[in-house]
Amino acid sequence: MKFEVQLTGPSGKKLRIVELERDAERWKILLDGQQVHADAVEINPHTLSLLLDGQSYEVHIAESPDGVLKLQTDSKEFTAEVVDSRAWRGRWHGALEAEGRQQVLAPMPGKVVRILVQAGDKVAAGQGLLVVEAMKMQNEIRSPKGGTVERLHVKEGQPVNAGEVLCIVS
Repeated sequence: MKFEVQLTGPSGKKLRIVELERDAERWKILLDGQQVHADAVEINPHTLSLLLDGQSYEVHIAESPDGVLKLQTDSKEFTAEVVDSRAWRGRWHGALEAEGRQQVLAPMPGKVVRILVQAGDKVAAGQGLLVVEAMKMQNEIRSPKGGTVERLHVKEGQPVNAGEVLCIVS
């Protein structure tokens, strides 16, 4: 899975190419074509402990409604925006509610660890539908619209690929 990420920080803007590939229980990460040895652990909600090529970072993350992430580590602040937003469809939602029948897609490869709704349940826009674990982080997948969960395509414990249909909300 490949992402273009626009990173803006103290030294200006930079477009980075991030490639993720699942390798058994670990992830292979390429940053601009160079392999990065990385490990991530969520130590608090919205706070990660990252180990990148042997260097440790504590990163605080805040997301805005338009999908832009605000990252803070030590005294430095950055924003990160996925340029190819198709890969994030189903995870990040702006202020506008989607219309019509919506397929909720896996934003990244991982494993379904919790299902929060059942077929037939009424849901609100932004309500959590299920949780996918990827890179030791649990990601709550939210409803793109208010409506009814028409069908679940996954079960707890099931591995999923990026872009795979998780459920349908109508």
